[in-house]
Amino acid sequence: MYRIALLLCLIAGLATAAPQTYRLNIARSTVGFTYGFGETVKTGRMPVKSANMQIDLKNVSASHIDVDLDASGATAGFFFATLAMKGPEVLDTAHFPTIRFKSTRITGSLLKATITGDLTVRGVTRPVTLNAALYRQRGTDPDDLDNLTVFLTGSISRSAFGANGFSNYVGDKIGLRIIARIEK
Repeated sequence: MYRIALLLCLIAGLATAAPQTYRLNIARSTVGFTYGFGETVKTGRMPVKSANMQIDLKNVSASHIDVDLDASGATAGFFFATLAMKGPEVLDTAHFPTIRFKSTRITGSLLKATITGDLTVRGVTRPVTLNAALYRQRGTDPDDLDNLTVFLTGSISRSAFGANGFSNYVGDKIGLRIIARIEK
């Protein structure tokens, strides 16, 4: 009887150690970006189309993230910048309406992780590294790991993806600030 109880505890422990599926709460999440426009920094947003997240809270390196963004629904802070960003010289959303990020490696800890993955913009795929931290959502019980917040930051070079348009006005570096509210 003792062996059966021990075996059941071991099996239960292994089951909780595997990556768990989390859903992105799109209404409470933001994919923000910044860009240099002349001497000022402007902000924009991009909606999420879909997200597949398998997160292992005990072993972050076993986690996996696959996210599709709706480039055609992005805003760049003001009307003319949004039109230019969606146009053929930058994102070309008529031909490439989706931006995709798929993780290839996750290292570190829940509070300080590095996520490396393939980012596809305009049909061009390049490796990108993001810094990430995972937190319990405010107001939740300390043991509640069903509702979490992931904070991601990083930057990319838009020219690396062929989004070269309007380089006299817009800088090459695009800053990323993503707040993802996830739930089981």
